[in-house]
Amino acid sequence: MSDDNLENQEDVNADLEQRSPSRERRQSEGESPLGVERRQWHDRRKIRSKEGRERYLDMVQRERAMFMNLGVSRSTEQLLDMAGAVQFDDEEVEGNILQRATGDQLRSALPVHAWLPLSIHLIGLQDGVLKVAPLNDMSERQEANLISTAKRSGVQVDSVEAEVWDRAELLETLRSVRDLSADRCEKTLSQWLADIENGLLLNRFQKDMLAEALQMRASDIHLVQDNNPEAPNWIKYRIDGDLIPVHLLPADAMARLTTLLKREAGLNFGDRVTPKDGRFGFLWQGRSIDVRVAAGPQAQDGEKITMRLLDRAALKGFDELFRRHEDVGDYLSSLLAPEIKGGGGLILLSGPTGSGKTTTLYACVQQIDRRRRHVLTIEDPIEYELRYATQWQVRPGQPGGEFADLIRASMRHDPDYIVIGEMRDADTVETALRAAESGHTVISTVHADTALQTFERMRSLMPAERERSSTFTLAQQVRAILNQRLVRTLCQGCSNRKKAGDVLREEEIKPLNIDKTQGIRTHNTSGCDLCNRTGISGRTLLLDAILLTSGAGDRNDIYEALIKNSNQLVGQDGIIVKSRRDGLVDLMMSGLVDPRAAMSYLED
Repeated sequence: MSDDNLENQEDVNADLEQRSPSRERRQSEGESPLGVERRQWHDRRKIRSKEGRERYLDMVQRERAMFMNLGVSRSTEQLLDMAGAVQFDDEEVEGNILQRATGDQLRSALPVHAWLPLSIHLIGLQDGVLKVAPLNDMSERQEANLISTAKRSGVQVDSVEAEVWDRAELLETLRSVRDLSADRCEKTLSQWLADIENGLLLNRFQKDMLAEALQMRASDIHLVQDNNPEAPNWIKYRIDGDLIPVHLLPADAMARLTTLLKREAGLNFGDRVTPKDGRFGFLWQGRSIDVRVAAGPQAQDGEKITMRLLDRAALKGFDELFRRHEDVGDYLSSLLAPEIKGGGGLILLSGPTGSGKTTTLYACVQQIDRRRRHVLTIEDPIEYELRYATQWQVRPGQPGGEFADLIRASMRHDPDYIVIGEMRDADTVETALRAAESGHTVISTVHADTALQTFERMRSLMPAERERSSTFTLAQQVRAILNQRLVRTLCQGCSNRKKAGDVLREEEIKPLNIDKTQGIRTHNTSGCDLCNRTGISGRTLLLDAILLTSGAGDRNDIYEALIKNSNQLVGQDGIIVKSRRDGLVDLMMSGLVDPRAAMSYLED
């Protein structure tokens, strides 16, 4: 690393040392956590978004001209979005309150059952005025309910204004919009089950099922096809980490549906014994959705289908992901900056299955300036297409197709960043450490419960005969470890407002270092129309992080601690620890997490 780059890194490290996420410190200095910090995040995100779009603009314009010559229509905005340079929505201001929006944005933000039964077409929102085209006159009560639901959804509506449309045109518009509604899937299913031989209705139900799952924010769809007449054949959606039973089908209907899905994914639909994988794509609301399909045997003569819905538009950006962990995001951003070329280093993302490691991995890749730097990813499987990056698929069992083989091969392709989908074995760990040691920035994931345990997990994967030398390389090269969880956030429309002392016992409040009179929110198990009666609305990132800011010459103590006891790392110079407890307290004080749920995460 050059002297200039080293000085820049030292400036970042000094800034990190001075920062503290402590709510008490911010308040003592007269800052408003709900004002200054959100405005700073807003401005920072806006600047980075502009830089990202300008970064790829010339490439995108030349690509668009080439596509036009080939007869393919792609707008500049579409190509920029595909490159990961997502446009910052300047209308979404402080507090995430939507003050101006198009009809499509409103239909995405507002629950379907809040506007569809009213037979109204949402036109747009401007300066607190919601413009609609109603088929019939709305009553004052209906308007009041619509305004109330909009406000609880984060849309600033003060009044409703009706526009008069031609009735035939409005009916046609309402029919097209109704295709997006969640109740369409249930209607299509009823029609198909009444005429189960109808292939057109089967295809329509498949498309409506996928659209319904996306509308309900499902990440996966589970289907069980069991030929036992007494066994239930459920279609379940995984929403916010929970499996929700949605549709119940007879065995013969489920068999037809699974056969159709396997055919779409290019799988042998006659083979129900061998586990297999495939994928297919479809368009939804103008977006290209990729579906990864896994099929396997179920019971005696049945089948299990699991579909992962990969919506590129749903991927969170770097700034959005680290919004509540700004100092960690800034440090990570400095490690991903193009100025550190030749510095090498290892960035590890750890956590259990389903904790969002892959999402963070892709967010890091999108943060990298791929116009100036070569990013090479090694994945199993490749989930999202990344423009301006080289992506390699692992081929287990094939010569030269394992993770370690591809890492060794990748170093002959002049990469600046090597992204490894997962560290699974000793050969992968050894090869990744050599890649980091040779000047490449390596980003990877590994399964571990905490940030400190990530070190132990890495050491457990090292060959016994080279454990000390590999541990020394690990101590020299690791730059950051982010252990993460996805915490379910409370619905802001129905959660209960209480005081901390009314919910937590004295011995529970003391470790959290909060006042018993502090206002908090608790889970409303009955829920409301905004959260589909669950009381939960989405998930947010919870980090347990270790940032290693010291130079290579000052890392002997880190090596000694790793050899003896990794717990000795805490408190050493050049090591910044962001505990899970601090993050949970921040989420609890912000009214996003139930205190009881927070205590359970602490126990984990």
